[in-house]
Amino acid sequence: MSTIPAKQTIGIFAGSLRQDSYSKKVALYLADLLEKQFNVKVFDLTPLSFYNQDLDNENDLPAAWEDLRAEVRAMDSFLFVTPEYNRSVPPVLKNALDIASLPRSESGWDGKPGAIVSISPGRLGGFGANHHLRQVTSILNICMMNQPEMYLSDIAALVDDSGFHDESAQRRLRKFADAFAEWVKQFGEK
Repeated sequence: MSTIPAKQTIGIFAGSLRQDSYSKKVALYLADLLEKQFNVKVFDLTPLSFYNQDLDNENDLPAAWEDLRAEVRAMDSFLFVTPEYNRSVPPVLKNALDIASLPRSESGWDGKPGAIVSISPGRLGGFGANHHLRQVTSILNICMMNQPEMYLSDIAALVDDSGFHDESAQRRLRKFADAFAEWVKQFGEK
């Protein structure tokens, strides 16, 4: 009797705390595209306090940190949707990466596939944030998909209250999601 393999899990991180953020809209759009093939969890980074090594012990460890670490360990892959703050990654996203990377011997990021979508209201599409995030995730040993790259510029013109209305951006994101699905599946076959 053959068994049906369990769906792999994708954790999606939107690098913005703003309730109606563009990053969250992109993250939710991608989640909808991917959930036919995968279990998808969009993480809420709001409860995370800033990392402080003084609290990283069994007596003082914030519950939100403990939860994040356990949830990241349970994921098979990661998708990061990041806005650009001053040519870099938002602090909330970097903070989540740092918290879930510890203790190093139990890092939930290690050896798992990932991909990055960067967004910006400007013309560069979050190029600086995208590449800073690649630099940070390389030390965490997240195996980032290199192609296709995804930079969404002029994001305010692509989405509204109901979500994406720009067909060209929708096509690009579908192509990206398909490539990411194939990337993730390669790691599941090992």
